[in-house]
Amino acid sequence: MDVALKTRNDAVRLFLDTIRPLKPFYSPHLAFLHVGNTGVHYGEKSARMEGFARVLWGLGPLWSGDNNNLSENEQKEIKDWLVIYREGIIHGTDPDDAEYWGDLFDYDQKMVEVAALVFTIAVNRDKLWDPLDETEKSNLYRWLSQMNNYDMPQNNWRYFRILTNMLFRILGLEWSKQRMDEDFSLIESFYTGDGWYCDGNPEQIDYYVAFAIHYYGLIYARLMEGIEPERCRILKERSTQFFDDFVYWFANNGEEVPFGRSLTYRYAHSGPFGAMAYAGLDVDYGVLKNLTLRNLESWMRRPIFDNSGVLTIGYGYPSLLASEKYNGCGSPYWCNKAFLILGLNEDHPFWQAEPRDYPYEPSKVLKHPHMIITHDTHHHVLAYVTGQHLQHNHGGGPEKYEKLVYSNQFGFSVSRGTDLSEGAFDNTLAVSLKGENRYFMRSGQSHFSLSEDTLSSEYSPVSGVTIESTVIPCSSWHIRIHKITNTIPIDVADGGFAISQENCFQIEMGRKTGRYEEKDVKTDDSSVFAKFQWGISGIVSETGQSPELVPAFPNTNLFYNLTVIPVIKGSFEAGVHLMVTSVFADRSYEAEALMEEKPEIRIEEKQVKIINKGKIVTVLCQKDVE
Repeated sequence: MDVALKTRNDAVRLFLDTIRPLKPFYSPHLAFLHVGNTGVHYGEKSARMEGFARVLWGLGPLWSGDNNNLSENEQKEIKDWLVIYREGIIHGTDPDDAEYWGDLFDYDQKMVEVAALVFTIAVNRDKLWDPLDETEKSNLYRWLSQMNNYDMPQNNWRYFRILTNMLFRILGLEWSKQRMDEDFSLIESFYTGDGWYCDGNPEQIDYYVAFAIHYYGLIYARLMEGIEPERCRILKERSTQFFDDFVYWFANNGEEVPFGRSLTYRYAHSGPFGAMAYAGLDVDYGVLKNLTLRNLESWMRRPIFDNSGVLTIGYGYPSLLASEKYNGCGSPYWCNKAFLILGLNEDHPFWQAEPRDYPYEPSKVLKHPHMIITHDTHHHVLAYVTGQHLQHNHGGGPEKYEKLVYSNQFGFSVSRGTDLSEGAFDNTLAVSLKGENRYFMRSGQSHFSLSEDTLSSEYSPVSGVTIESTVIPCSSWHIRIHKITNTIPIDVADGGFAISQENCFQIEMGRKTGRYEEKDVKTDDSSVFAKFQWGISGIVSETGQSPELVPAFPNTNLFYNLTVIPVIKGSFEAGVHLMVTSVFADRSYEAEALMEEKPEIRIEEKQVKIINKGKIVTVLCQKDVE
């Protein structure tokens, strides 16, 4: 689907186009949505309730806005959706109904979905609360008030209860000040400064900071400003600060860097920009509009819907491999958070603004997520990361948080095994006991550091092996210096960027298509470059190890279902060793020229010097190496 978004009406039509295919999949009483048959850890009933609720992230703002300038057919369709959801809510909260959602319990997934429900009611009281009879109101309030009776995780979930008590206050119903104070106190403990929070785990700083904690906080600030002006002022002030860093995760063409978990929510990533406009932040609305609309457009060019028009689990295409254990068939519709902009009428400054590019610095240090972000003039964004770790095993944690670099053009790969092909070890150093062909990447870091020019970490991928890796971003290139201390013989593989073996997904974009040929792979004693029509990916050994092009297992990469990975392989007996690699990838028309700008590497006694465009970065190697 190729769309061009300019106006609120354009966004309304896109949203309706994406949810219209769902209509055949609602249950008879309309309280559940069943769009597939893959499993999820919280069970099928909650998964179907989740699917029902997540559409509300777009419908709620849509119903609250002025739709009079839409066509009669579109206005009728919007009202038809209101009938569906009013009936679904009535039946889902009636304990005597066959489609009752069920009582809540500690750590219940339904608590997550309450957020969309209470927000929608809060901004559409005249449509979803006032028309209910007393029994229906009583059932709905009783069901929602269970949120105050049960435990929930110490993370962004607390906002679900905050928003619930917010609704009760708006409706003049009994609410829990104790719970509200307790939950806001916990959220406050996550604050790390400069607009940044963690999501309960200080080692995990990802999109949940943006599309959960800030997003909910901005909704609260918009709806409660007249009641709690000081708290709302602080929430808005912090989100304004946060924007200055978070904007670097996106390119001006709207394509964001995939990083962390829950990537199947896709264009929810741009939802915080709409929330900033929704809450009236003092931020450039032209930039907010450009990033939000371009992000939506970029996703519509990807094959993320199945042939019936239903959004799939996956990222750049349908794939369960990159999913988490909590991703049900309806989970991807959390993406509708991006449609909070539909709650802004056409005369709002967001819609009146002319889209404008953000003036990115070529390189920026983001202290709180431990990143150096680089931007070039061809919309390639690279996030170099250190010090991140996912404590709870939701699936693919090391791949989603602990690779050396993440790209908005090349994505990253999630392993489905331990040999080099199954493991798809792009942008990481993988280690195997010698001859065993069972490789493992870093998972957990004992030390890490970040400066203006370098990122370093110390980790142990297998017992008996300690690695100190330092990464130096150099525009289109970056340099990796690995100091390896091992008490056992090992094999190592340093992977570059995974690149698609073919270009089938870009047919609609007017790019060259087809499958690569062997002549497109350039290999010598120290390097391997995959120089395809649609981009270049390559890696160079500066310390004498061997190059190889590894075909990754299908569906391991987030963007491309069939890839190859340039790799440098080495074998080391017990001792202390130095492995230095230079890595390059680019998809622009200037890729060939950029490839020639490789930094100069000088390996001297106990130090490595990187000379790039007249700048010298020196990395010390304190121990003797072989």
